[in-house]
Amino acid sequence: MRVSAKADYAVRACAELAASPHGDPVPSEVLAAGQDIPVSFLERILGDLRRAGIVASVRGRSGGYRLARPAGDVTLAEVIRAVDGPLVTVRDERPPSLTYEGSAAALLDVWVALRTNVRQVLDVVTLAHLVAGDLPPQVKALSETVGAWDNP
Repeated sequence: MRVSAKADYAVRACAELAASPHGDPVPSEVLAAGQDIPVSFLERILGDLRRAGIVASVRGRSGGYRLARPAGDVTLAEVIRAVDGPLVTVRDERPPSLTYEGSAAALLDVWVALRTNVRQVLDVVTLAHLVAGDLPPQVKALSETVGAWDNP
């Protein structure tokens, strides 16, 4: 699985918003500087997040962006889907819409299993978990699995 720069930036920007004291609006320039994200790219990402109902824009002199819902109610999967679409695709198709024949027939089960595992992580980690550095036990356990940090 490949995590796009857009998805990475979106999650990081949302983490910055989740960490904002009292949920105060944060200008896009401040968000961009806080996570070293190009401002123009971040503006497009924030537009996607706003349309998905994850962030809200606040106009005015002390305006900017804030989370539209509590950080504990926003999963990383929601953020990624808002900017990139489905979490796992094969040739830009969702696994259930694929068919394989002959020796590759079992490959569909592999793609579905991959999608299930990705969901089991991204659908349970919220922005609140991320900002607190307190990941759900099952996610933390996966990151501590022998070989998890190796690059084969």
